[in-house]
Amino acid sequence: MAPVNFDGWLPIRIWKTAGQWQVDWCWFGDTPLHQPFFREAVEDALRLPFNQAFRRQTPLSALMDWQALSPGLPPSAFILHASRCGSTLISQMLARLDDHIVVSEPPPLDALLRSDLPNEERRAAIAGLLSAYGQRRRGMEQRLVIKLDAWNIGEWPLLHECFPDTPWLFVYRDPLEIAVSHLRRPGLHMVPGALGDCVLDDDLPFEGREDFIARRLGRLLEAGWVHCRDSAGLALNYSELPDAMSGRLARFFKLSAAQCELALAATAQHAKQPSQPFVVDGEHKRREASALLQARVEHCARAPYAALERLRALTISPTDPPSP
Repeated sequence: MAPVNFDGWLPIRIWKTAGQWQVDWCWFGDTPLHQPFFREAVEDALRLPFNQAFRRQTPLSALMDWQALSPGLPPSAFILHASRCGSTLISQMLARLDDHIVVSEPPPLDALLRSDLPNEERRAAIAGLLSAYGQRRRGMEQRLVIKLDAWNIGEWPLLHECFPDTPWLFVYRDPLEIAVSHLRRPGLHMVPGALGDCVLDDDLPFEGREDFIARRLGRLLEAGWVHCRDSAGLALNYSELPDAMSGRLARFFKLSAAQCELALAATAQHAKQPSQPFVVDGEHKRREASALLQARVEHCARAPYAALERLRALTISPTDPPSP
């Protein structure tokens, strides 16, 4: 039987049914992934008449078969983050570069990272998935950058095993500002019971949303600090953005001066809502925080944040732009 060709197709969903893992594919052709999140790119692609008429579903083994037939670009960088802290801004800046493939929080990767597959099979499937995302669909791509979901900091050791030489960074922010954002509009990992088992669980009763969010945020920041310390992650504070793209991040992503200039052009608009201008809102968020939220964040999240700041200070060059 001739091997199946997946030119122009990308995996959009991976799930388990009747004990078997399946992959749902969608045709993108040579359309770049320029949306803030992968799921938005999928929604746009599914509106195409072709994708409404034709769908591909395969066993999980198709990922490895396609990798063997057509190896994609290996990941050049991973972006992990504490959520609501500028990681989408970074990915959107990089998405402006024609030689970059930027895949932002793809649900299939989260599904594999948190699956019950045996470790060897899971590692092979993850490598096959990222090879599929790393296909040179336009012919000019040279680098593949993957931004993970915030809670995937718990699966970082597994991903690091798969790609031990790939550099990575952890983006974070003043925890009070993150907490206020989640009180306004909680992410999936900040809703009790919505995500399932993950590293953010402490299996203790909680009292109200402020307590729940602050405790989860503290565990997230602590995990980020531990992994940055133990596996050479670059700690980056939101306060460094966007100027870091012409300093520390330019070196991290190996960007030329022309690429930095093009990437920085993305900062005029809101990263998650490109039709709106970007507005600095840290001070407003801090003023909005209740006394209860401030107390819980200080108790649960301030220490790991301070540890990240100490670690970050060790990596800042005297020539880097100062944080505001």
